[in-house]
Amino acid sequence: MQNPRILKAWLGCVLFTLLVSTGPAALAKMRVVATTTLVADLVREVGGDRVEVAALMGAGVDPHLYKASAGDVARLGAAQIVFYSGLFLEGKMEEVFKKLKMRGVAVFAAAEAVPESDRLRPANFEGHPDPHVWGDPRLWKRAVQAVAEGLSAKDAEGSAVYRARAEAYGRKMDELFTWGVSRVSQIPQTQRVLITSHDAFNYFGRAFGFEVVGVQGISTVTEAGLADMTKVVDLVKARQLKAVFVESSVPPTTIRRISEDTGAKVGGELFSDALGTPGEMRSGGGERYDVGTYLGMLKHNINTVVESLR
Repeated sequence: MQNPRILKAWLGCVLFTLLVSTGPAALAKMRVVATTTLVADLVREVGGDRVEVAALMGAGVDPHLYKASAGDVARLGAAQIVFYSGLFLEGKMEEVFKKLKMRGVAVFAAAEAVPESDRLRPANFEGHPDPHVWGDPRLWKRAVQAVAEGLSAKDAEGSAVYRARAEAYGRKMDELFTWGVSRVSQIPQTQRVLITSHDAFNYFGRAFGFEVVGVQGISTVTEAGLADMTKVVDLVKARQLKAVFVESSVPPTTIRRISEDTGAKVGGELFSDALGTPGEMRSGGGERYDVGTYLGMLKHNINTVVESLR
């Protein structure tokens, strides 16, 4: 008769061996590459533990000017699925996306889930829609659903997980919008004018009731001219605005010059085309939040504007 203790130990060793040999395959995560920090955040929220997400661009990187390196192209080609924002935000990478699709790589543009009827089309952006749709949580919620559908297309087994996580994250966006409207109501109507480096906040302004003036227009590809600056300086003086705002992904020189010429203070730094560093905590409105996430970034922007203009 075999010793029960020896048999138990032997069975334990067999079970451990099986777990080691099958574990990595069972726990393998889908390799996803995202372009911007905003899109990468979406994929992480929806994908959860089933995805491994790498972002090409980091905190403070301007996607309008970003050019893919040879290493970026290699990473994109090796991904199981690629997500980018779209609507010509990553304008210098459009050709890369086309080539990836031709090679059979699964490529999805998250922001292009926003209906045509909800897209802003500024006259000075050469017929392209304004790509900064994340300024309105109700529209960025559409991108959440697009990510869930894209992930499900490559991982059908996880579709129920992706759908549930997308719905939960969408509810948080609805709550954020309601909270934001309440916070902005503290600003006098005459002071609800948002002066920034470039027009990255038109959707934000439409959602929360601001008149938005960007010195450089929609894209940062071209620099602001003297006439643009003079026009904004005159506006700030005429409306007696209290503050103007710099952006995390745009050099602050122009806004600081306008501040000096008008006496309006620099109200703070807003996150426009990129999130902050993951784990970077800020405080406002009686709470702390991580500006390396979409929810934390938008809370920071709203609190910064409210505290400076009310």
